[in-house]
Amino acid sequence: MNIAVVGLSHKTAPVEIREKLSIPEPQTESAIAHLNSYPHIDEVAILSTCNRLEIYIVTSETEQGIREVTQFLSEHSKLPVQSLRQHLFMLLHDDAVMHMMRVAAGLDSLVLGEGQILAQVKNTHKLGQQYNGIKTVLNRLFKQALTAGKRVRTETNIGTGAVSISSAAVELAQMKAANLAACRVAIIGAGKMSRLLVQHLISKGAAQISIVNRSQERAQQLAKLYPEQSIHTHTLSEMMAVIAESDLVFTSTSATEPILERSTLETVLESSRSLMLFDISVPRNVHSNVNELANVQAFNVDDLKAVVAQNHESRRKMAQEAEKLLDEEVEAFEIWWRSLETVSTISCLRNKVETIREQELEKALSRLGSEFAEKHQEVIEALTRGIVNKILHDPMVQLRAQQDVEARRHCMQTLQTLFNLDAGEQFS
Repeated sequence: MNIAVVGLSHKTAPVEIREKLSIPEPQTESAIAHLNSYPHIDEVAILSTCNRLEIYIVTSETEQGIREVTQFLSEHSKLPVQSLRQHLFMLLHDDAVMHMMRVAAGLDSLVLGEGQILAQVKNTHKLGQQYNGIKTVLNRLFKQALTAGKRVRTETNIGTGAVSISSAAVELAQMKAANLAACRVAIIGAGKMSRLLVQHLISKGAAQISIVNRSQERAQQLAKLYPEQSIHTHTLSEMMAVIAESDLVFTSTSATEPILERSTLETVLESSRSLMLFDISVPRNVHSNVNELANVQAFNVDDLKAVVAQNHESRRKMAQEAEKLLDEEVEAFEIWWRSLETVSTISCLRNKVETIREQELEKALSRLGSEFAEKHQEVIEALTRGIVNKILHDPMVQLRAQQDVEARRHCMQTLQTLFNLDAGEQFS
C-alpha cells in the first residue's frame, strides 16, 4: 500500500492549462466516484484551487494507480496524456506526505505563507469524507497536515503580513494605476476572494467601489462589512453598464467559462477610455482576446508573480523555521504509518484469544446450570472480557510503540510463533 499525489500547480502549468483541469466543488462528488471506480485506487482526495489541482490516492499498485489518475485527468481536461504529462508532477509516499504538509502550511503557494490554502485543505478533507473517497490513511494524513498548517501559523511569523492572491492583485493594480484613490473600481463576484479585494482596496485608498454579483443580497452583505465606505451593489444584468463606467475591474467568480470577451467589451467601451482587468479566477473569467482592444489591459493570476517575488525573499527565513516543524509532523505521521504493520497481527491475536474466551465461558456456564447462568451471565461475561483486555493491553501497546522496523517485525514474528497465528494475514 502506498500514498501518491498526481497534480499540477502554478509552478508546472500556465493558467490556460490549469483552468482545463480545475474541478469546481459541485463536480467533486462525481469526480471522486469516477476515481473510486478504478481498480487500483483505494482512497482518493481532490484539492482544486486557482493555483493547483492535486489528486491524493492510496493504492496497492502504485504504477497502475498513477496511470489511472492520469487517465482521469486526460478525460476530464480533454487533453491527450502525452501533452498533459509535461505539466504534471507525481510524488510517492514520503515525498507525497511532505508535499501535503507544505501545501497546508502555505509553503508551496504562489504567495509564500498565504493563509487561505489551509481552509481549502480542510474543505478537501471534508468533501473527501462526505463522498467516501477518504478512509483511514488519507484521513490521518489530512488531519496531520491540518495540524502542521496550524502549527506553522501559530509558532512562526510566516503568516504575518503575508499577502493573499487578492492583495497581490490589488498591489499589481496599484503599480499599474497612477492614482488608485481616483479610480472607479468594479468587483465582479462577492465571495471570499472579493471580500479580501474590498479590504485591500480600501487599505490602499480606493474610495469608489462597486460590487456586481448574481445575488445582489450577497453583494449587499459584503458592502455592509464596510459601513464607513460608500460601496454600490449591482446585479449581473447591470454588469456591462458598471464596467463601462469603471477604470479598474477585478473578477472573482466561480463561472467555468469567460464572462468577459472582446465582443462584449467593445460594444460598451468608448474608444478613448482605458480599462484594466484583473482576473484572479481559475478557470479564467476574462478571455485573452480582450487584449486585442486598443485601450484594454488584462492581467490574470500568472501575472501576479512579479508582485509576489517582492514579498517572497523576506519570508524565506521564516519558511526555513516552518520546515523544521513540518519535519516533526511528517515523523508523527510516519510513526503512525509504520504502526499499521502491526494491525493484522494484533487483530489475529485478539480474535484467537476472544474465541478461546467464548468457548471457555460457554463451558463454564453450562456447568453452573441454566438458572445461575441466566442470573449472573452479564457479570461473568464482563469479568472474562476484562481479564482478556488486561492481558492483551501491554503486548499491544509495546508492539505499536516499536519504532525500529526490524525490532517490530521480530516482535510480530515472536507473537505469531508463540500463539500459532496465521502469518498469512500480515498487513502488507
